[in-house]
Amino acid sequence: VCVIPECPEPSVVEPVAPEPAEQVPTSNGSLPVIGALEWASVKPSGLVLEARIDTGAETSSIHAEDSQGVEKDGKRYVRFKLQHPDTKENIELERRVKRRIIVKQSTEGPPDRRYVVSLLVTLGDVRTWLELSLTDRENFEYPLLLGRNLLMDEFVVDVSKHHTVSRRRYEED
Repeated sequence: VCVIPECPEPSVVEPVAPEPAEQVPTSNGSLPVIGALEWASVKPSGLVLEARIDTGAETSSIHAEDSQGVEKDGKRYVRFKLQHPDTKENIELERRVKRRIIVKQSTEGPPDRRYVVSLLVTLGDVRTWLELSLTDRENFEYPLLLGRNLLMDEFVVDVSKHHTVSRRRYEED
């Protein structure tokens, strides 16, 4: 007959105190204030795009056409085209796939499967490698949607403002 030893009851060694709540930044705080619409630079394409700021979106997204998954040396990549907003010229890019996501649309229909890639995005003084989902935004007014994966801890959003950073700033970059 095997005897199974019982584990001793857990005991509190040291109580864990909750961390103090972070202060929510305000417009007079240290974070920059941006509006509901802003200009942003996206590289390596070199595009300056008008972006809708969406605090309700978890992941940022960009208008991309002809997205095709490819494999190179056992790694997943995606080829896609971004459109220059002024010339309508297609800029072909190939980026490593970070992940794939499923987005449920608010309207009825099948969920949308999207590739997520990293692109260098500059908004004001903030320049970061940002994960963007590739999607067809042709029926939307703005080709770039910037969500919480960029906004959190970086900006305060004041929806009564727009274009707080001049488009010309990026053209000099």
